[in-house]
This record gives sequence, C-alpha cells and structure tokens, in this order.
Amino acid sequence: MSKKEYISLIESNGMIVERMLTRIHQYPSQTVGYSRQQLMILCDLLISGRSKLKEIAHRECMPTPNLCIMFRKLESEGLVARSIDENDRRNTWYSLTAKGQKIANQFKSAVLKTIEDFCSDLTPEEEKKLTESLTYINKILTRVEEQNA
Repeated sequence: MSKKEYISLIESNGMIVERMLTRIHQYPSQTVGYSRQQLMILCDLLISGRSKLKEIAHRECMPTPNLCIMFRKLESEGLVARSIDENDRRNTWYSLTAKGQKIANQFKSAVLKTIEDFCSDLTPEEEKKLTESLTYINKILTRVEEQNA
C-alpha cells in the first residue's frame, strides 16, 4: 500500500466518522442549543478533567482566541467554571460544572448510541475484524499524534 492510499483511507474514514457525528443532531433533545464544537469541548473536559486553556486548544486544534470566546459562552451558560492558577496567575484553569457534566454525558451517550445504531447490521465476524483493526489503528495514530504534539 502506498502513502497516497493510506492517506486517502484516513480521509475517507474521517468523513464517515463526521457523518456519524452529524447524525447525533437528529436527536435534538440530547444536544439542544449547543454546537458540536461546544459539545466536543465539554467532552474534552469530561475526559481530561481540569485543564489550562493552552492544553485544551492544543488537544482540540483550535486557536486560543476562538476557544476564549467559546469558553465565555459556556461559562455564561453555567457549563464550565474558570479559576486562576494560584502558582502562576497568568494561567487559567477550566473545569466542568455539574450542569456541564450532565450535558457532556448526554452528548457522549448520544455519540455511543449513534455509533451503535450505525454498526447494528454488522455480523459477529465483522465486529471482531473491525474491533481488531480499530485497536491497531488507534495505537498507530496515538503514537503519531504524540510524536507530532
């Protein structure tokens, strides 16, 4: 397989995942009033815990100024809390509030349900092959991401 082939496959798989995530918005009760980007930020904090703005911007591949704007809205909605780092007052920590945790968990459940629905017609053999393949791909992409961090 050539480099062009695996790059094309990564792009194609990314587009499939993007379509799967778009289907989440078919369940408006789960995600009403929040953009997917906002929900992804909430899930990032759910998984990573209290984080500095620079760390979140790096993980989400977002410019810090854009993230600041988003956090102002999330904070005004009572979804995130902001605190100043006592050791270095230039740093700000962000964490989820109870309301933010609830929304993030609802979104995460909607994502998992969508993936489950999307894959409901797989045979047991296909499930096994997909699981093995995704496990292997995940290891490789995690290593590549860490090397390029």
